[in-house]
Amino acid sequence: MKSNIKILVILLTLIVSSVFTKQVSAQQNNISFQVFYDQLSPYGQWVDYPNYGYVWIPDAGSDFVPYSSNGHWIPTNYGWTWASDYNWGWAPFHYGRWDYDSYYGWFWVPDNEWGPAWVTWRRANGYYGWEPMQPGVSISLSFGREYNSNNNHWIFVRDMYFDRSDVSRYYVDRTSRDKIIRNSNVINNTYVDKSRNTTYVSGPKREDVQHFTGRKVNPVAVQENSRPGQNMSNGQLHIYRPQVTKNNEMGHKPAPSRIVNLKDVKRPSERNAPNKPQTVNQPQKVNQPQTVNQPQRVNQPQKVNQPQRVNQPQKVNQPQRVNQPQKVNQPQTINKSDNNRQEPQTNTASPQRSNNNSRVPEQQNANSSQNNRSEKQPVTVKPSVKNKNVQQKKSSSEPAGGKTK
Repeated sequence: MKSNIKILVILLTLIVSSVFTKQVSAQQNNISFQVFYDQLSPYGQWVDYPNYGYVWIPDAGSDFVPYSSNGHWIPTNYGWTWASDYNWGWAPFHYGRWDYDSYYGWFWVPDNEWGPAWVTWRRANGYYGWEPMQPGVSISLSFGREYNSNNNHWIFVRDMYFDRSDVSRYYVDRTSRDKIIRNSNVINNTYVDKSRNTTYVSGPKREDVQHFTGRKVNPVAVQENSRPGQNMSNGQLHIYRPQVTKNNEMGHKPAPSRIVNLKDVKRPSERNAPNKPQTVNQPQKVNQPQTVNQPQRVNQPQKVNQPQRVNQPQKVNQPQRVNQPQKVNQPQTINKSDNNRQEPQTNTASPQRSNNNSRVPEQQNANSSQNNRSEKQPVTVKPSVKNKNVQQKKSSSEPAGGKTK
């Protein structure tokens, strides 16, 4: 009974595994060039190029060079593999080939075979070098002759820096490349991938690189992603590398959703210049001094500090209303009774012209004590009226004045 159950479980497992394998193979068969057309469209322009058909021109800057910009070499079981820092690097550096146009710059021609890197390798005394492999050039052809299609496309680096993650800092100057190429030899090391029936150019041997760099070279395992992209994680290269067919299941030929006319494609420097400030620095959106800092609205001295309203000396300090001696001390009203009695005042007024009267200072002191607050306005006393009375009394009472003496 138990043996029958085991047999049944085994049969079910085989059935499920076969179904799953068919589904995976069906999904892989559905992957065509359309995946390249769709995934790379946001990062460049698809054009119909003579003799190649649909090619992709990346918006990567005027100084872009494939297998040189934003990436480095890592060792895998397939050979030296280019690990790109571009989001789209999983496709153009592992499928297809690169070519160069003097006006449009570098462009990529898609193909369906995956590889660690489609380049040709060279070794000179103290240097390693590589060049993108042109479309239509087979591996055997690149090994069988002096494959020097264009010396300007070769990249050389001192062998001691070859495995560095910042290898781009150590590239040899272009003026020295011609001499290095003349004294170099092709590296014809390959790796055969039996699972895909494909031969890869593996590049320098790991043992040689260890010798020149003085560092141990450990191969990195390649893990297949289920989605487009690539990244290094936990010492493994996770990369999307499906088996791609040129046509889909229905036999229809894929095509880009948007194809740019070659006449409308600008030079690399011109077509990338307006995109750099928009993607990298956007001063107009980030820093807007007109909206963020508005001194007219924040600091308004006319509204905050208004000296005319806060400090108004005319209303606060009004000496004319506060100190009014004419109203407070009015000798005319105080001395009205004295004016009615003019005769006693003759004695106090008349000594003003006489310097020999001893009673003058006493009368002045008496009057000053009574009228301390009226000293500032001596004009209030009407001398004209009193003087007339004094003169009249003086003329009529001179004998009396004599008696006072």
